[in-house]
Amino acid sequence: MAYYQEGIWIDWVDALSEENCLVVDDFITDHELSIFLDYFQENLKEDDFKKAGIGTGSDFQLKSQVRGDYIRWLNREQDIALADFFERVDEAIARFNRYCFLSLSGSEFHMAHYPKGTFYKRHLDQFNQRSNRLISVILYLNKDWKSGDGGELKLYLDDHEKTVAPIAKRIVFMRSDQVEHEVLETHVDRYSLTGWLLYQPPGLTFLA
Repeated sequence: MAYYQEGIWIDWVDALSEENCLVVDDFITDHELSIFLDYFQENLKEDDFKKAGIGTGSDFQLKSQVRGDYIRWLNREQDIALADFFERVDEAIARFNRYCFLSLSGSEFHMAHYPKGTFYKRHLDQFNQRSNRLISVILYLNKDWKSGDGGELKLYLDDHEKTVAPIAKRIVFMRSDQVEHEVLETHVDRYSLTGWLLYQPPGLTFLA
């Protein structure tokens, strides 16, 4: 199923190529937002989120002075309430492969909850010994977000900085190996579906 016309994707790909990031408002419908946010809240009540860390494998560390979010990794087969989201991810993969020649072949996503007072310091979405994350993706679920609530995404681009408000239904795509970024301190609970579009060589599986 195609959610957006080909011409719109071409414009988006051009924008991503020019600035290494793309911000799109109203990427999902109000109905989808309601479903995704309800499912998010259900999982929060089940206390199924874990404190997020930095690094992977033997390099994994919990550092509250660097990041304060809590996450729950998603599984397509289990998280069927998010089926429409995964379909949109697949469409993005197909379009980026067609127009950017990226050879994307998979994705990994989690729910991200930033409690009041938390943040994520400036970083790049790449591990020291793993470079298969090509495009970072953030879909915001913050209904009724308003100026002063905090939790903005700050992007450090080649010749300027850009601050993105975490408004509900807004999605951000950015080059994982090019764009350093941070999450500014949030003054309210902040919710998103966050992850990466991946290059995975045949027969090789990467673990988060």
